[in-house]
Amino acid sequence: MRLTVAQALVRFLAAQYTERDGVRHRAVAGMWGIFGHGNVAGVGQALLEAGRDAMPFHQGRNEQAMVHAAVGFARMNHRLSAMACTTSIGPGATNLVTGAALATVNRVPVLLLPGDVFATRPADPVLQQLEVPWAYDVSVNDTLRPVSRFFDRIWRPEMLPASLLQAMRVLTDPVDTGAVTLALPQDVQVEAYDWPQELFRERVWPVRRPVPDAVALAEAAALIRAARRPLIVAGGGVRHSEAGPALAGLAAATGIPVGETQAGKGSLRWDHPQALGGIGHTGTAPADAAAREADVVLGVGTRWTDFTTASGSLFAPGARLVNLNIGSFDAHKLAGLALLGDARAGIEALTRELAGHRLPPHGYPVARWRARTDAVFAGDGDGPPSQGEVIGALDAVLADRDVLVNAAGSLPGDLHRLWRARDPEQYHVEYGYSCMGYEIPAAIGVKLAAPDREVFALVGDGTYLMLPTEIVTAVQEGIPVNLVIVQNHGYASIGSLSAQVGAESFATAYRRPAPDGSYTGAPLPVDLAANAASLGLEVFTARTAKELRAVLTAARDSPRPTATYVETDPSRPGPPAGAWWDVPVAEIAARPAARAARHAYEASRPAGPRPRL
Repeated sequence: MRLTVAQALVRFLAAQYTERDGVRHRAVAGMWGIFGHGNVAGVGQALLEAGRDAMPFHQGRNEQAMVHAAVGFARMNHRLSAMACTTSIGPGATNLVTGAALATVNRVPVLLLPGDVFATRPADPVLQQLEVPWAYDVSVNDTLRPVSRFFDRIWRPEMLPASLLQAMRVLTDPVDTGAVTLALPQDVQVEAYDWPQELFRERVWPVRRPVPDAVALAEAAALIRAARRPLIVAGGGVRHSEAGPALAGLAAATGIPVGETQAGKGSLRWDHPQALGGIGHTGTAPADAAAREADVVLGVGTRWTDFTTASGSLFAPGARLVNLNIGSFDAHKLAGLALLGDARAGIEALTRELAGHRLPPHGYPVARWRARTDAVFAGDGDGPPSQGEVIGALDAVLADRDVLVNAAGSLPGDLHRLWRARDPEQYHVEYGYSCMGYEIPAAIGVKLAAPDREVFALVGDGTYLMLPTEIVTAVQEGIPVNLVIVQNHGYASIGSLSAQVGAESFATAYRRPAPDGSYTGAPLPVDLAANAASLGLEVFTARTAKELRAVLTAARDSPRPTATYVETDPSRPGPPAGAWWDVPVAEIAARPAARAARHAYEASRPAGPRPRL
């Protein structure tokens, strides 16, 4: 079959499927794109010719945002269905880097198709070509190499079939997945070639559920049976594997309490008898108390990041770790006993191994924590609500199947501690990369993946100003996402951290400069509500917590994309961090605030264990 390289690429992608547990999904369910000279005649023409049924297309406004939308879509589909992003060479391609890093850090599949320089070099250099005197095969797309799980440049049509198969291998592999980059020289995209019909046949990529080794399972079960205070830590792998019901069954059968990482939050319903809530630096008091007392910790699908382990200080020195993970790299972290396997299959196998084993009630103060959360959520005053009251209003308005999207600032910490997840997919917080600007495009991706769910993106003013462009896409395509814009006049989270480490909140507030160079003047006259309205959203404004509940309900009921704007009271923060997080402080400084912060840092730094080798 004679087609251009770009036409062959689109036709191939349209015929790829994944299958898990007998359910089939389109492997690449659509494509985002912004066109320039590097892809308009190639991939652009191929998409037009293929038609929307073969490859649904979404017009992006910012290349980074396109990747965020694709990540939101893939995560909502448990990594079984992904999206592609096409860009021109040059700025469009390098704008992909941040999104690619986010996808790879979070182990979420996305296919990147940036245009590239001319393979045949008819003129040299061409527009937007990076000239590297010592390596003429380098282009700006090489910036994507370190943040991609697979990278190739298609210099000749003959290279395409093998590269596409490798790309699909990575996109569908739960261990190795992340960003996949196929750089496409613009002249090669439009070159015709006689392709074998076999390339375009329907292919199904099975996603298996490997079971851990029987010997390792028996050893893990023996450790857990002998433990006096075991603890389960549920990570993102539980949700990717749809292992929540299996985890709930294991916890109910054994009585082992469960703490959840940011990526794993929602693995259990918040009111499950063994649910302790978020764990680690942003965790709840009951979960962190359990972690400090645990003698055996079963981590399921977690990467053991510094927030989860409180910079290596959370668990007792003698605690034994058992790591159930589909990836060997993560399964062997912290000198843990490695259980290599799928989260759901592994939990089910462990449940059988532990049959008849039952602990007494754990006794951690969950009821007291829930009462404290109730107090934070309560708010009916006449002034601006606290951030906790904003979360409480969302908790009151959102239905069980609604989805809450967030990523950066102080909100993820408060959400991890306070949010009461009632559905495995309700809590969508990207904290592997904690990327400002993720929320709005990701909410669009989530809504595309789950059109029957209401989707709310909780966005601080700092992250809103980073990347509001995809609002236009939501309006253009009639995708009814709901933004909640929290105005606190600056980078509240980093401002608080800056004060803590002796940097005196320098350049973290959105205020006019003062004579001394600090940003302590009058607040900026920025009207984010008007900005959102100008981009086409239906905008609601709330001044109090009581008003907020009413307008959130109205936004939820609206058929249009909406924004709810609320100014918060930063003088009433939520519960503080319950565990250590290591942010080094200047060892030598002239300013008193930094000297005092260094003294506090040294006094509070845990003397206990650091990460195991």
